[in-house]
Order: sequence, then structure tokens, then C-alpha cells
Amino acid sequence: MARKISTHGKQQNGFLRHLLGIYELLPQQGTDTVIINRIYRELLSLIIRELSCKAGSLFVIDSEDGSPVFIAVKGGDESLLGKKLEQGKGIVGKVAATGKTYLSKDASNDPAWMGEVSSGKGFSTSDILACPIYYGSQIIGVVEVLNKRHGKFSRQDVRMLSRLSQHIAVFMKHLIDATEQAKLIGLQTRLYALSKMLNSNLDTKAVVRGAIEAIAALVNAEVGSLLRVDKERRELFFEVALGHSEKTLKEIRLKFGQGIAGWVAQQKQPIIVNDPAQDERFYRKADEKTGFVTRNILCVPVMSDNEVAGVLQAINKKEGIFTSRDLRLLTSLADQVAIALENASLHEELKRTFVEVVESLAEAIEKRDPYTGGHTKRVVGYSLMIADEIQLDTEEKDRLRMAALLHDVGKIGIDDSVLRKPAKLDDMEFEKMKAHPAIGAEILGKIPQIKNIIPGILYHHEWYNGKGYPRGLSGDALPRIARIISIADTYDAMTTDRPYRKGLTHEFALAELKKYSGIQFDPGFVDAFIQAFQRQLTA
Repeated sequence: MARKISTHGKQQNGFLRHLLGIYELLPQQGTDTVIINRIYRELLSLIIRELSCKAGSLFVIDSEDGSPVFIAVKGGDESLLGKKLEQGKGIVGKVAATGKTYLSKDASNDPAWMGEVSSGKGFSTSDILACPIYYGSQIIGVVEVLNKRHGKFSRQDVRMLSRLSQHIAVFMKHLIDATEQAKLIGLQTRLYALSKMLNSNLDTKAVVRGAIEAIAALVNAEVGSLLRVDKERRELFFEVALGHSEKTLKEIRLKFGQGIAGWVAQQKQPIIVNDPAQDERFYRKADEKTGFVTRNILCVPVMSDNEVAGVLQAINKKEGIFTSRDLRLLTSLADQVAIALENASLHEELKRTFVEVVESLAEAIEKRDPYTGGHTKRVVGYSLMIADEIQLDTEEKDRLRMAALLHDVGKIGIDDSVLRKPAKLDDMEFEKMKAHPAIGAEILGKIPQIKNIIPGILYHHEWYNGKGYPRGLSGDALPRIARIISIADTYDAMTTDRPYRKGLTHEFALAELKKYSGIQFDPGFVDAFIQAFQRQLTA
């Protein structure tokens, strides 16, 4: 006699067949979040169909703080996806906290029900059934179904949902692990990029801004900021603050102990404040000045030689609240930022010292020629005007400045009889003077660290059409910094008094530059110089 199969057994077998179909979607390799989210939706749809109800939600439990997080919504408000429920609050929060199934046949009168969360637009909730999803002894999720299509949820539905949750637990664990893997890979990628940037960049401003942008992304915060320490005044000031209010924030200074950042600087301890409005340390004037609303803050000290060098802040977690995991991550990053800032500061100090030495050398050389007082400084100024006009990047601008400072260093090898002659040079004397770019390049060529500025010194007397010296280079074959210095040098020579002539007017000198544009000078740089000069006159 054939064995009779119950309706319930048929349902369960059908559910398992559908599960096997979903199994084919599981990512065997990699962590495709699109596929993962699709599987969550498929699992929820399958449960809703088996329970014959109108809507439902699927949650995973955040491993850090135990809060349920929406991962799939069917028939309700899909804008809830990714949102966290407060731990222990609402029916789902209660199920996650107790590990027990919850049945409510009259949701609107149930004190545990959170109507503002459970009801989507135009959706009315009558009855609810929520069940924990266990993997072993650990609660990894919660499934909630709403509004039985015929009648109310029964004890039989409770048993069915409990069995179905057991079936999907393995799927859920696989998906959770895949999601965590994706987060870990993303975190490692960002950390590697941040570490690479911090270790390779010696531009303090670039280091700080890049670090703050990366940190905000790593802890999923709306904005981030770095406050640096004014040691003399024992105050904090905003070095970088992401967002539209950066300019306003830079006007604010906090004393040690003032505000949450000031407390962190004074105590040398990190802190999470997830309800700053209720914290007496919170400095409300910053929000009042900027119009920004601070919901939560993650704040850590940046330490250098056991002293506070600054304070890092991440503000407003995009989802939920800051956790101890975020705090550990930001504290670790603060150590990297401290090292990077130390390296960048040391580099800046060395660069300043080097520039000061070069400026002193340029002044010493200039004193050999009594007729060109201040020439070097003016050439530097004119060169930088062109650089700003054409938006030269910081690195090339630094090279230009150094080359302009040293463009006449080769005059140290020119005889005084030529260099100090109070009259126009004859042809033979001029040939001797023409040697100074090559002499300068030879002198500086012995210093490998500044080899990248030598082209600006060697070729600043070349002509755009190839008729200059010492090599007869032309057009784009001429280094850009040499083409810029050529214009600045010539303009200053024309407008400066010499023993044998008065300096020409600015108008005449600019006209001469324009006249020889494309012949002696780069046309684009001539136009840039004239535009910058005229703008300066009208400023």
C-alpha cells in the first residue's frame, strides 16, 4: 500500500526544491554583493510564499553590536534596507535578544511593535510572526513575516517558520561570510592605498587630506577632520575638515579640555560619543556656526613621542553608530598618520633650510654684480606669476622656484672685468658671459638631489625658435621651467636700470615680449605672464 504524504510534507519538499534552485546562485568564489542581495530576496520571497502572507523582512545580526540589520524587504518599505534596529527594541530586536520566536496577532496593540519601522507607505500591519535564525548556537539573523492572507498566524505557522529558518541558516551563514569577506577585502584595499599614500607623499597638506578622506570611507562616516596642536597656546585648530563648512571650522580653536576633541587631547585617550547632545563635553558652537548636525563622534589622539600632535575625528556614522571596531581601526590609522606627519614635517623643515641656503647663495652671487640688485628675487616672483597662471602642479612649481633662484649661479665663474663692467659688453665679453648657464649646470651637477632643476638653469637663454644658447634647442624640446625663466629674466633685465641705459617702461617691456612671442619666447607663457601682470595691476 502506497505511503500517504501529508500536505505539510509536500510543502516542505517543495521548499527544499526551491532552496536547491537558489543554491545554484550561491557565489562559489568571489563576493558579488549583487548576487548576495538577490539571494537574500529570493529566500525571503520563498518564506513569504510558504507562510502564505503578504509581506516580510529578513535581518542579519551585526557581529559587533548585536543589532538586527535589514537585508531584504518584501511588501514593505525598501528604503529600510541596510538600516539598523536598536538592540532589544521592537519585536525583531526582542527576538534577536532573547532568541525566541514571537507571535503577535494584534500588532497595533502590541507594546513591543514599532509601527514607524514596520509599516511601509500605504501598508497596514495586522499580525506578525518573527523567528530567530540559528547557526549552531549562534543567532545570525531574524526572519519576520506580516499579515497572514487568510486568518491569523497560528501555532502551526510558528512551527513551520522555525523549520524553514533552520533550512535557510546554512545559506545565511554562507552569505554573511561572503559579505564579511567582501568588507575585509575592501578594507584591506583601502588600508593598502592609504598606507602607500602616507609612505610615499611628503606634501603635508596632501598627506592630511588624503588620510582624512580615506579614514571617513573606512569607518563609513559622513565627514572627518584633523585638528593639529598649537603647542605654545595649548590649543587645537582645524588643519583639514571635509565638507562644505571647512572654511568656517578653520576659524575655530579649542583649548585643551574644551569640547570632545579637547578632552581627547588633554586625556590622550580615544573616545566614542554616540549621543553628543547629551554629553556635557560636546562643543555646540561648531554646529551652530556651520549649520551641521553632529549625531555621533569617533575621536582619537594622534601621538608623537608620547605627546599629542593632533586629534582625528570621524563624524556621523552613515549606518547605525560607531563601534569598538571603528575605534580600533581609527586608533591604528592615527599611528600611521602620526608617522606620515612627522616625515612630512621633517621634509618641509629640510626643504625650508635648503631654500634658505640657496637664497643666501643667490644673494652672495648677486653682490658680485652691483648693477643687478634684487634681480634674482624678481625673476623668482615673475616666474611664479606665470606658474600660477598656467596652474603648474606643486612639484614642478618647487623646481621652478629653485631653478629661478639659481639661474645665474654660473656667474660665479665669470671674470669681474666682464661681470662688473659699467658699460655694454663687446662681442668677446658677451661670448664669455654666455658661458654662465653651462658653468652653473656644471657646478650644480655635482649635487644629485637637485639634478631636476639643472635644465631650467642650463637652457634659460635658449630661444623658442632655436637661435639661443648654449645648445640651440627650440619649441617643446626646451624644458618648461627654462621657457618660463627666460620670460621672467628678460622682462626684469628690460625694466631694470643699467649704467649704460635707463630701465624701460612696463608697457614697452610687455610689448617687446609680445613682439618676440614665438621667436624668442613661448607664446602661451608670454600670454600667461601678460594676463597675470595686468590682473596684478588692477587688483
